[in-house]
Amino acid sequence: MTGTLSEKVAVITGAGSGMGRAASLLFAQEGAKVVAVDYVGETAEETVQRIHSQGGGAVAVTADVSHWEDVSRAVETAVQHFGRLDIMINNAGVFDGFKPCLETDEAWWDRIININLKGVFLGCKRAIQQFLAQGGGGIIVNTASVAGLGGMAGGTAYTASKHGVVGLTKQIACEYASQGIRVNAVCPGGIETGMTKDLMADPQTNQVIQQTTPMGRWGKPEEIAQAMLYLASDASGYVTGETLRVDGGWRAK
Repeated sequence: MTGTLSEKVAVITGAGSGMGRAASLLFAQEGAKVVAVDYVGETAEETVQRIHSQGGGAVAVTADVSHWEDVSRAVETAVQHFGRLDIMINNAGVFDGFKPCLETDEAWWDRIININLKGVFLGCKRAIQQFLAQGGGGIIVNTASVAGLGGMAGGTAYTASKHGVVGLTKQIACEYASQGIRVNAVCPGGIETGMTKDLMADPQTNQVIQQTTPMGRWGKPEEIAQAMLYLASDASGYVTGETLRVDGGWRAK
């Protein structure tokens, strides 16, 4: 299989559904070998089976991205099965249901921050270790959100976590650019995924999203996957520390 990512090896977290699955399928179509990582092992296996049915190479890993041992195992799986790591997509995340500060207890805060922010940090750190062990070079793409660019796009914990991802992306990009490692983030707006299905099913919320998005609709996971592909490919060779909005114009207002 040949394509934009021919001979590349990518670890993609949150690969069992939504944007992570869309990215896994697209990257495989473009020639990459994919390690599909998800907290729900069955969904990761389903993604791998779809890749195999299209003639691609992939392996599934069940992991909790908030645990160092799990993240390390995902990277080690890439090396064991495919010989190296070229691309790390830190996409796994959870939503807080627009909970404001006074409705966010400490346990809920910890869960959101641990998965959305700590998980990205661990993914970046473990990927960079592997990149440097290979002699340098490598690409990291983190999933942030339009909630990471301002308020009113999520609840307290979610918005804080995604601001953290944006800042982390910029900082790590500066720290390792001289060693050939590029680090960028995508900032999706309202996207049709399992995480947003309840929001889409609520008539009032659905109407608000569509009315406040200049393009007048929800985005599709495949549209985020295309943005990830750009950031993971040589087409973005001079791009690092960037946050790429894919939000139908929501933050342009």
